[in-house]
Amino acid sequence: MTAINFDYRARDVLGKVHEGTIEAENRDEAASRLRKDGLQILDLEEEGSGLELFPQRIGASDIIYATSQLAVMVDTGITLSVALDSLAQQEANRTLKSVLADLKSQVESGEDFSAALARHPKYFDRTYISLIKASEHTGTLGQMLDTIAEYQRKQLETRQKIRAAMAYPAVMLVLAIGVTTFLLTYVMPKFQPLFQRKGIKLPLMTRFLISASHVLIDYWYLWALAAVAAVVAFFVARRTAEGRKFFDWLKIHIPLLGALNRKVILSRSVRTLGTMVAAGVSMLDCIRMAGEVAGNYYYEQVWLGVLEKITQGDRIADSLRGSPLFPPTLVQMINSGEETAKLDTVLAKVSVYYDREVETAIKATTSLIEPLLIIVMGAVVGSIAMGLLLPIFSLSRPS
Repeated sequence: MTAINFDYRARDVLGKVHEGTIEAENRDEAASRLRKDGLQILDLEEEGSGLELFPQRIGASDIIYATSQLAVMVDTGITLSVALDSLAQQEANRTLKSVLADLKSQVESGEDFSAALARHPKYFDRTYISLIKASEHTGTLGQMLDTIAEYQRKQLETRQKIRAAMAYPAVMLVLAIGVTTFLLTYVMPKFQPLFQRKGIKLPLMTRFLISASHVLIDYWYLWALAAVAAVVAFFVARRTAEGRKFFDWLKIHIPLLGALNRKVILSRSVRTLGTMVAAGVSMLDCIRMAGEVAGNYYYEQVWLGVLEKITQGDRIADSLRGSPLFPPTLVQMINSGEETAKLDTVLAKVSVYYDREVETAIKATTSLIEPLLIIVMGAVVGSIAMGLLLPIFSLSRPS
């Protein structure tokens, strides 16, 4: 078998990091030889594999698939390090392959799986790590991995449904802008010389459209600059505290989409809270994570208020009661779960209920947005068409 060169980075017993290249028939042999030399492997990759100009992206579906596979192998009695190595060997995505190899290396060196995952926060969020940490204390890693995969799958499905629902309105909006721009910058200038030669008195609508056409054509660079400035300002504003507050307020109050966004946030928070409570994570961490996954400043503030109140002995339902962001029915169901000591079961049922609510809200919202956009597009294009046709009608009349 042909020998392969592997680039390695490893730490010796004194803590000094060594880097170099080792020749071996496969990755396992290279790792074995390095360990025999008393080195703890930090990174081990086939030579040249880490020099990609554009590394492969790891998507949410990749993490879900890897987690599901890992759950099956751990449940069947395969040790975690062997399962990680098996996944790394068969993984086609080089970036994920490297991450899995690093996780295996850290686990073999004696580090907890949750601590190894924490080294890759870009791919494993705090919810994932907290759930794994809880399973390490209860010895239910395989079951927890399966729970995490199902939790992430539902989160991904919700995001995909929203994107799919918004795709058609987005295309219609872009099409409306494109058609309007085309008519004003290309079609309108073709008719203007005709109107000038005939010397007819143009209707107000036509004069307005001619002025708009001149502004778009003569000052196109200003429009382009304004568009770029608007995009840059949007992304910069989102990074500021005040900007984030404004956009988060807009998300939950904007007509049509506000109600949908509120239901998506509640679904996400309740599902996370229920999953973590069922896994045995401490209630303080559960509340904190429910706020973080909300992804909205105002909901985060409510959850932080809940966190502060339960440390003083209050219950979750009592802390949420009166908040305009949480429906009374949801608070009542949480109250029922706390009174019967079945909060995890109640939250699981509530999350299913809100998943259905989100689906209903998506259908209702798109059924309203689509005809609204068609009406707006028809009104804009129709107005431009009328602005062109009215002078032509006047030309066709007998003097």
